[in-house]
Amino acid sequence: MKLSLVFIIYRSNSSSAKEASIFCNKALKDRNIKSKRIESDFDNNQLESYFCNLAALPDLVIVLGGDGTVLKSANALVNYDIPILSFNIGGNLGFLTQEKDFLFDKSFIKILEKEDFIIDFRNRLHCDVYSKEKNKERKFLKSYDALNDFYFKSVEEDISPTNQIQIEIDNEKVNEYKGDGLIISSSTGSTAYSMAAGGPIVHPSINAFVINPICPMSLASRPIIIPDTSKVIIRVVQKNKREIKLWKDGSKCMTIKENDYCEINKVTKPCKMIKFNKSISYYITLIKKLDWKGDLSLKNNQNN
Repeated sequence: MKLSLVFIIYRSNSSSAKEASIFCNKALKDRNIKSKRIESDFDNNQLESYFCNLAALPDLVIVLGGDGTVLKSANALVNYDIPILSFNIGGNLGFLTQEKDFLFDKSFIKILEKEDFIIDFRNRLHCDVYSKEKNKERKFLKSYDALNDFYFKSVEEDISPTNQIQIEIDNEKVNEYKGDGLIISSSTGSTAYSMAAGGPIVHPSINAFVINPICPMSLASRPIIIPDTSKVIIRVVQKNKREIKLWKDGSKCMTIKENDYCEINKVTKPCKMIKFNKSISYYITLIKKLDWKGDLSLKNNQNN
């Protein structure tokens, strides 16, 4: 991989991420590779506006932080076909990040130059929000992209968090979920909020959506896995007369009112994430994150 220009996005309000960005910048400079450090001020859409005014795009974006910083960076770069290399800085082992040892021993540069890695294509979710009243044309309101998930919960002002949500899959009404909300996740996002809500773990290479109710009031409401070629439509059940809040990857988006609906499908361009061949496997990450038993013989050898 030829590197002429690299952008380094580091987590804001993190001294360790800032120090790592300075280290990374110097390591690249020592190899005559141009780089630019950018603090992750996502609340002000800094990245989107910054990339719009560029004469030339970088060959690579390095993200320093946890999975949250990676998610926000990936969403901000959704319109650009730029590979992302992320290192976990200042937190626990992440599902989306490489081990920080590759950064601090400077081996990451040689790995990139020798192309000792794979491009991991992670499918994203796209959500268009529309408003449609009776006998009127639908009106487009807003669109969002997410790498992990979209989810729907009651607005904070409601006395009770319970809501009622109707779901359609490929123009067929499938169910009405009554409970605390509903999650639509990608395979990548299956180990995020969906897993915490009791959903299945889906390998990120599987092209699927997970539909997972949050604390449903009916035991018949179960998580389901569907092809990610599906079109999913979410509506507020009108007889319920309540609004719900749309979230993406842990960030608030907008309130979905009685006459609004959301249309969710797969983004055409996947997120390109670099995974080193020498990095730990997906299964070892699960073993460490979820405290599974794994290979007990390896643990016994480590204890000796």
